[in-house]
Amino acid sequence: MLSLSDYRSLAELRYQIRRYLKFSENVAYRARMEPRQHQLLLTIKGLPSGQRPVIGELAERMQIQHHSTVELVNRLESGGFVRRHRSDKDRREVFVALTSKGERVLRQLSLDHSTELRTQGPILVIALKHAMRTAAKTGKNK
Repeated sequence: MLSLSDYRSLAELRYQIRRYLKFSENVAYRARMEPRQHQLLLTIKGLPSGQRPVIGELAERMQIQHHSTVELVNRLESGGFVRRHRSDKDRREVFVALTSKGERVLRQLSLDHSTELRTQGPILVIALKHAMRTAAKTGKNK
């Protein structure tokens, strides 16, 4: 059974996550970019080792549909932020890469996010830890 404290803990975590996401959206808009476009640039740059920047992988990492990812890539490509190139090994495979313009914009957005995380990150961590303790306690009481 969930107590009022459990609900408050979950609500606080959601609030802190939403505050960070709202900050991220606002920073992207100030850079004249849609938040999802910023997210795609970050996804491309931050892919784990061994993963390739193809539409399917990018869609999975962003948790959006394949066609939505294609549209984001199209818009970013027309804005000069990314470029497509075919694999040398398999010409059917198309990779997406950041251009120098995309790198510059992503670097500035990432610096802004790092600054925000230094100030708001500890609050988010506290909320997450509290929600995790609540979840562990609730799981034991099932």
